[in-house]
Amino acid sequence: MTVASAPAPPRSTPFARSRTWRRLRRHPGAAIGGMVVLVFVALALLAPLIAPHDPIKPNWLAVRGAPTAIYLMGTDELGRDVFSRVLWGTRASLAAGVISVGIALLIGVPLGLIAGYYGRWIDSVISRCTEALLACPFLILAIALAAFLGPSLTNAMIAIGLSAAPIFVRLSRGQVLAVKTEDYVEGAKAVGAGDMRIILRYILPNIFPPILVQATITVAAAIIAEASLSFLGLGQQPPDPSWGSMLNTAKNFIVQAPWMAVWPGLAIFVIVFGFNILGDGLRDALDPREH
Repeated sequence: MTVASAPAPPRSTPFARSRTWRRLRRHPGAAIGGMVVLVFVALALLAPLIAPHDPIKPNWLAVRGAPTAIYLMGTDELGRDVFSRVLWGTRASLAAGVISVGIALLIGVPLGLIAGYYGRWIDSVISRCTEALLACPFLILAIALAAFLGPSLTNAMIAIGLSAAPIFVRLSRGQVLAVKTEDYVEGAKAVGAGDMRIILRYILPNIFPPILVQATITVAAAIIAEASLSFLGLGQQPPDPSWGSMLNTAKNFIVQAPWMAVWPGLAIFVIVFGFNILGDGLRDALDPREH
């Protein structure tokens, strides 16, 4: 007597992986975006070695100094090296982007899996709460939560993560609704596979690509949100460097010392551009409908 076994879920073969890699390599935007992100990650990790000056130590003899060989990007209102502060600010921005999106994934994906798989009243409750949160603009919700939690980088990351979680709830739920009707999921149910096994082995791996793409794009939005919160005084607190707080200070000296605003603003633009085009490239490479 033989015992029926659950059908194996679709797995990525070496051929499929190589085809995805070729698609990714053919997308120049993805390559450029990946390089930009890697450069900023390297700058964040090597900031203690690369930064030529202490980012928080003032120099009263070089207040609002123009760029020179000693101060490559000039100095701020306290004589601090802008280049060093931009380098150290990279750490705060990347940490805020990655950690806050991690929080959103930890909250949003399980809720989306539960809502999409079980349906009925569980789906109704989760969906209605998600829609209520999505009705409030992402940045406004993040500002409100950060103001409630108190000004700090940690609280800003929590606020951004909670604000982004509904995006992943809705995405995960929609993907689960499409995948759970596939033959391999129905076959697993027919042979008695448990709900947890079906969700973790059969559903989650097959909804991972769109979640990865959304996470990459959301990191860019989280970096902008962290800069906005720091600009408003709700994120990284002085004297620790943050691109948003640097812009907040620079607005008072935009005529006398424009370099104080140019470099942190340019850093935000470049890293957000990198994450966005990287996400676009991943979407093209991982979309099975693309040829």
